[in-house]
Amino acid sequence: MIEPVDSTDGRRVPSLGRRGFLKSAAAATVGPAVAAGPAQARAEQGRGAVARLLAVPRDRRDEDWIRRALQIAVELELATIPPYLCAWWSIEDRDCEPAALIKGIVCDEMFHMGSACNLLVAVGGTPRIADAVPGYPGPLPGGVRGGLTVYLSGLTKEYVREVLMGIETPESPLARQSGPPTIGAFYTALLTAFQDVRPALAPDRQLELRIGPDTLTPVTSLDDVEQSIETIREQGEGTSATPEAPSAQDAPAHYYAFGEIYHERRLQQVGGAWEFSGEAVPFPQTRPMGVVPAGGWPSPAAEVQDLLQQFDDTFSDVLQGLQDAWANGDSDALDGAVGAMLALEKPALALMDIPLPDGSGRYGPQFRPRAATSD
Repeated sequence: MIEPVDSTDGRRVPSLGRRGFLKSAAAATVGPAVAAGPAQARAEQGRGAVARLLAVPRDRRDEDWIRRALQIAVELELATIPPYLCAWWSIEDRDCEPAALIKGIVCDEMFHMGSACNLLVAVGGTPRIADAVPGYPGPLPGGVRGGLTVYLSGLTKEYVREVLMGIETPESPLARQSGPPTIGAFYTALLTAFQDVRPALAPDRQLELRIGPDTLTPVTSLDDVEQSIETIREQGEGTSATPEAPSAQDAPAHYYAFGEIYHERRLQQVGGAWEFSGEAVPFPQTRPMGVVPAGGWPSPAAEVQDLLQQFDDTFSDVLQGLQDAWANGDSDALDGAVGAMLALEKPALALMDIPLPDGSGRYGPQFRPRAATSD
C-alpha cells in the first residue's frame, strides 16, 4: 500500500523503493527568458505548454507532437541545474554527504537533459538550448509545479524546503484524484506517443558521453526509447513508481535525497513506511550566498560586476556549446561545453566570498546568459 506523502515537516513518506520515487508537477506558467525579443516570445508561447500537449487526443499525437514535448523536456531538465549548482557550490566541505547527494542530482539532471536531446535529435528535431534558460526567480518551464517560484540561493534549510524539495515533490496518488497535469503524466504520454507512432529513429547528431555514473548513448530502437525514459523515471524525474521499482543505485530519488538533507537523517523503512529517522546527515557549513533578486544584483561594485560578467559569459558558452553539439552532432563542441561548465565554479566561489552591501549574505551567480547567437 502507498501512503499519502506528508508535508516536508512530517516524517512519514510513501513505502516505495528508494530510487523508484519520481517527482510530479502541477500546472504553472513558464518563467520568462532572460533575453528579450524572440526568446521572450517563445517563453510567452510556452505558458501552459504541458497542459496543452496533454489535451491533444492520443490519436492526434504525431511526430511533431513528440518533438514539441521533447523540447519542453529539455527545458525542464535545464531549468533545474542552476539552483542545484548554487546549492552545491555553497557547501564548504565537498566531501560531506549533503554535497555528494546534490552533486549526484546535478549529474542526473545533466544526464536527463542529454537523454532528452538525443531523443529529440532522433526524431528529426534540434534542441533549443542557448536561449532556453528561464529567468530566476520565476516558475519552471512548460507549465509545471504550479505556485512554485524557483530562485537562486546558497544552501539553507529554507532553500531545501521551498525550492529543491519544491521542484522534486512527488505526487501522492492516493491523495490526488484529479488536478493539473504532472510531469509523470507528461513523460507517460511521451512514451505512449513513441509506442503509438513508432517514428524512425536516426542516429545522426546523437551524442555519447559519460555523465556521472551514467553513460549517454544514442537511441536507435523503441527499446532504447523505453529504457531512456524509464531511466529518467527511475531516477526521480517522471511519474509515480510502483513499490517494486528497481534501484539503479544506492541513493534515494531526488526529493528524498533533499529530504535527508532537510531532516538531517537518512531515509529508512520502519513498520512498512519510510521515515527520515536513520543515520544522521548533519547539515553542512555553507557560504551564505543571498537570494538573487529579480533582474540580478543591483548596482554591483566593479569587482563584482567583472565576476558576474565572467560567469555569465562562460555560462553562455556552455549553452551555445550544447546547442551546437546537438545541432551538428559535434562531440568536440560537447567536450568544450563540459569544460566551460567546470570553469563556472571558480567565479561562482569568488562571488560567494564577497559580502553583500547590506550585510545580509554574499553574492552569487545570476545565471543570466547573453542572447542566443544561432537558431
